Amino acid sequence: MKRMTFTLLTAAALTGCAAQGGGRQNTSGHSKDTPAVKVVGDPVTCLPIQSIRESRVRDDHTIDFRTGNNRWYRNSLPSRCNGLGFERTFTYATSLSQVCNVDIITVLANLGGPGFMPRGSCGLGQFTPVEFVK
Repeated sequence: MKRMTFTLLTAAALTGCAAQGGGRQNTSGHSKDTPAVKVVGDPVTCLPIQSIRESRVRDDHTIDFRTGNNRWYRNSLPSRCNGLGFERTFTYATSLSQVCNVDIITVLANLGGPGFMPRGSCGLGQFTPVEFVK
């Protein structure tokens, strides 16, 4: 099987993370600025890669994914992913056409020069359809 690598760079300038309080995590890795959500459906184990339009890292435990139909899915990682909330950049590799709860993400550190350096890896959780509470 052909192995495909997809990189989701969730830079603050592109996704608006800076406006959402990046870096305001407590010692547990949870951000007090993570937006509240209302669950609007049952969790799914996978999202088709071609449907993902955006990802927003909220903290060391939470990534929100927006799909092409403007639907949001919250992925609450099963354990803390150290550095994810600070770096807000990750990559993943899959041999499938979808990203799933059994996949591993790798946090990428920006060292100030060209490129990124892997910082650590973490497992994903299920993708829960949500709406943001206003």
